[in-house]
Amino acid sequence: MKLQLLFCVLLLCSCSRLMDDSDIDPSIEETYFPSEGSWDTIAPATLGWQLDKIDVLLEALDNSGTRGFLIIKDGRIVVEHYNGKTINGQQDFDESSYWYWASAAKTLVNATVGLAQERDLLRIEDASSNYLGKGWTSLEENKEAAINIWHHLTMTTGLDDAITDNTLDPGSLLYKAEVGTRWAYHNAPYTLLESIISEATQRDFTDFFDETLASKIGMSGFWNWIGEDHVYFSTARDMARFGLLMLNAGQWNGEEVIIDQDFIGASLESSQSLNPAYGYLWWLNDTDSYMLPGSQLQFNGNLVPNAPKEMLSAIGKNGQYLMIIPSQNLVIVRMGDNPDQSLVPLGFMNDLWALLNEID
Repeated sequence: MKLQLLFCVLLLCSCSRLMDDSDIDPSIEETYFPSEGSWDTIAPATLGWQLDKIDVLLEALDNSGTRGFLIIKDGRIVVEHYNGKTINGQQDFDESSYWYWASAAKTLVNATVGLAQERDLLRIEDASSNYLGKGWTSLEENKEAAINIWHHLTMTTGLDDAITDNTLDPGSLLYKAEVGTRWAYHNAPYTLLESIISEATQRDFTDFFDETLASKIGMSGFWNWIGEDHVYFSTARDMARFGLLMLNAGQWNGEEVIIDQDFIGASLESSQSLNPAYGYLWWLNDTDSYMLPGSQLQFNGNLVPNAPKEMLSAIGKNGQYLMIIPSQNLVIVRMGDNPDQSLVPLGFMNDLWALLNEID
């Protein structure tokens, strides 16, 4: 597929509509950063899209439980499509509706760790016990002391993920393997990063996140505890804002929101050899093998074969996707219900890319 043509989709709101000739000229190359009240768009007519293929894409999105879908090129909206129940003639899901990120929000926590580190409030090489205190696990003291922040970011703490995956109770944080020798997708050590950030910054995690990240780029979402999971909710456009920030290496409209380029680079490349498709809570597509949550199997090939190899992804339960294609200045967002009833709905992501590849 010629990915340049991917950017020529119709702009869709609560119902499909074609942009007119008054839209921003898509030949403009500089990246656009949206204000809080408006977002520029790209007209598809000037780019020669096959509109019948767009219809196929939209039908597949609607049939898969998709609530919100966005394609952003050079910061401008090319596709915006929402689907929901119609109540009194109005849809119950649109550009102002909130939805959960699930584990895609892990990337938000990763960015917040980086923001704390660049302020010299922590180092990712620091022992987790420096911030959580002794006894945050049930491990022997020397084994617990060997776990550092980097291990939380890379899912290599060695703690047993089979025992209540998300509980923060030290009695459930048990030894499974030597730290750094086993990759396992484990929500509890990840969630404890928020406590580490709070202790390091002497601030509530959500306050520090809002002040240093969300408010800088106009995100209007919120965190909410659901059981022992701290879940982020936002609009699809908010998710796209974060994708645009990461696409531009932490820069937003001339302001360096995330300054530490070494941290950003390390976040978006293979962090360890156990699961090369995993960075610092980000998923990578340009690898020869990968592992998946809930499994110790190694699979050959790319995570999403139909997608560009360079794709960087934040992936959450039930198909919450934030996908970034750096060389094409492209951000894609999908929010909604589970499209295929799988634990990790990568099959749907792969099918989605097959449809995108047909649009040129």
